[in-house]
Amino acid sequence: MKLQSILAIYLLFWMLTLFAVLPFGVRTTREEGGEPVPGEAESAPANPMIGRKLLWTTGVSAILFAVFYANYVFGWVVMDDVPFWRTRGPYRPG
Repeated sequence: MKLQSILAIYLLFWMLTLFAVLPFGVRTTREEGGEPVPGEAESAPANPMIGRKLLWTTGVSAILFAVFYANYVFGWVVMDDVPFWRTRGPYRPG
């Protein structure tokens, strides 16, 4: 696998993981006991903890990518293992 492919696939894992991690631990200003700023959405987080979430995102996506890459190298699950996506002849259910 080329370096460009590795970086592109890792970036995809990173972005998907970021969107999965963002909602964790979010508390609104009202939940924290304060009053929201005029014009602020009521669902806006009081302390979004972006740095911590970026670290979690990097770690989790690195683990997910490591599993993906190990599967690529060792071939644990290949296309022929997916019943509806066979490369050897047409698939006939049942």
